[in-house]
Amino acid sequence: MKKRTMKHDACTIVSCGILRRELSYLREQGSLDAERILYTGPGLHTKPEELEKQLTRQLARARETSDNVVVVYGDKCYIDSNKPEMTIDSIVSRAGARRVRAESCIDMLCDRDCRREISGGENVLWLTPGWLEHWKRIWQQYLGWDAADANMNFPGFYSRAVFLDPEPLGVFDDLTVNRPELILEFSDWTRLSVESRPISLDRLNALLQECIAGNEGGRSADG
Repeated sequence: MKKRTMKHDACTIVSCGILRRELSYLREQGSLDAERILYTGPGLHTKPEELEKQLTRQLARARETSDNVVVVYGDKCYIDSNKPEMTIDSIVSRAGARRVRAESCIDMLCDRDCRREISGGENVLWLTPGWLEHWKRIWQQYLGWDAADANMNFPGFYSRAVFLDPEPLGVFDDLTVNRPELILEFSDWTRLSVESRPISLDRLNALLQECIAGNEGGRSADG
C-alpha cells in the first residue's frame, strides 16, 4: 500500500453539504486556499447518529493527508438527546481538528445583527441555496413530515421565509428563471411567502480564514 504523505501547511475542510455552493465558489475564486473539501450529507442535523458517523469518517480521511483540518459546522448543528454529553466539538476534538466559530450555517452567512435587520424582529424561516435545494430531504425524508405537519409547524410560527442569496452566486434569480417550481412547491408546502435578500460571502470567508490561521476565529481541539 502506498504511504500517504502528510502536508503540514495544506488545509483540508470538512463541511456540511448545505454549504457546497458557497465553499466551492470561494475556492474557485482563490479566496479559500484549501487542498480539498470533504462534505457530509446535507441536513444531517436532523439525524445526529448519521451526522456523527459521516463527520467522523470524513475527518479521518482529512487527517490522512493534512494536519490542518477545519470543520464547517455550527454549535447547534449536532444535538443528540441519546448522547447529551456529546457535542459537535467532542467529535471535532477527537480528530485534532478545529471548527469555525458560529452557531449554524445560517449564522455563518448572516450574523445576529444581520438577521435582526432583515427580519425586522419577526420570526422568519431562514433559507440558503442548500436548504432550498434539499428541503424535501430535510423535512420530508429525514423528519418524515407530511402536509399536515408542515401546516402545523410553519404558518403559525413563521411570518415568512427569507432566502439568503449570496450576491456572487445569484442563485435566486437563476431559480426563478430555470427552476421556479422549486420555490413555488416549497412555498405551497410551507404556506409561507419566500423573499430573497442579497448577502455577501464576507462573513463566511472571514470565519474560515480565522479558523485556518488557528487564531480565535476557530475552536481548537482543546475547546
